[in-house]
Amino acid sequence: MNSSSSFRPNGAEDTAIGTVAGGPGEVFRAFLKLGLTSFGGPIAHLGYFRDELVLRRRWIDEAGYADLVALCQFLPGPASSQVGFALGLLRGGPLGALAAWCAFTLPSAALLILFAFGASAFGGAVGAGLIHGLKLVAVAVVAQAVWGMACSLTPDKPRAAIALLCVLVVVFAAGAPGQIAAILLGGLLGLWLCRDQQAVSPSHLAFPIARWVGLLNLALFVLLLAGLPLASATSGLHGVALFDAFYRAGALVFGGGHVVLPLLEAAVVPPGWIGPDAFLAGYGAAQAVPGPLFSFAAFLGAAMTPPPNGLAGAAICLVAIFAPGLLLVTGALPFWNDLRRHPLAQAMMRGANAAVVGILASALYDPVWTGAVLNPRDFAVALIGFVLLTVWKTRPWVVVVLTAASGVGLALL
Repeated sequence: MNSSSSFRPNGAEDTAIGTVAGGPGEVFRAFLKLGLTSFGGPIAHLGYFRDELVLRRRWIDEAGYADLVALCQFLPGPASSQVGFALGLLRGGPLGALAAWCAFTLPSAALLILFAFGASAFGGAVGAGLIHGLKLVAVAVVAQAVWGMACSLTPDKPRAAIALLCVLVVVFAAGAPGQIAAILLGGLLGLWLCRDQQAVSPSHLAFPIARWVGLLNLALFVLLLAGLPLASATSGLHGVALFDAFYRAGALVFGGGHVVLPLLEAAVVPPGWIGPDAFLAGYGAAQAVPGPLFSFAAFLGAAMTPPPNGLAGAAICLVAIFAPGLLLVTGALPFWNDLRRHPLAQAMMRGANAAVVGILASALYDPVWTGAVLNPRDFAVALIGFVLLTVWKTRPWVVVVLTAASGVGLALL
């Protein structure tokens, strides 16, 4: 884990990052832009976060960001939302964390609630072209993130080898289990291959959470996971059953995004809360909006038949599905700085960070590339977007607009 970077002057390696904060307002504005423009799923979101918050705003350095990504990939829940929540906490305290979550999540949730209420979406060639263009944006953004993080986090042969090996692990063990196995393997290989590198004093990430608060969050996570099924069975209230079903879905899924869909389908379709056709229609709409795919829960809560539904149902489901992941990351962060300072932990994190690069590289091919680049014209559009981001340093939202318009244009040809 190379913590010497352009974000700190020489001799200032112990400087706390996050102590000079702009407040919840700055966090809300930054994440609102991300919530309105971050298309492409959780891997693409991490690329958007890196470009906006690491490179442009410099809230955190590259190594600290990679550490956070590795931690959140290892925890259950929506990894990109957990990273965003932690960055908001780092920059603006507890209110900043809440501002980050609201600004990143609510735009997509609002769009999906409107869809549940019957708002018409784009149809025909225009709609298909728009969605395809947004998928091509994800190719450019993830490719930029892989390139930048590889240069920073795999600068030598041992870490490059770890990244390549972790690509193979994720390829042959698909899904969340493969990602977790890759991070564990990267950490173990880091202990073996990266111990000879000089120990450094990493930048202190000033998360304003006391240890007892972290322990309380972890205890609350376990209490809700164990107690909600009992409360649902004894109360007979549909609202409690709803919260229980969506809390368990958020607590038991690793990898986030599409991985949660089978759990949600099993929770809401067999009991008759929502029909299979409506479930699939909402899933399709969730692909066309920015922000976290977990916002699909807002559609389900609004569209289901038994009350509470509508806005109340959307709020219950949205809070319930995000709550376990946010409780877990809040519980882990107070202990994160101490762990990062131990030489053995640093060696493990060097390996784990290299593993993150491998995971991102694998995801760049599947599902990002395979789901978007279908012909040479798609390749050309994605390549132009990549060059705009990396060479011309164009703002991501501009690339989103241009690439989405290109997708519509190609569909109309």
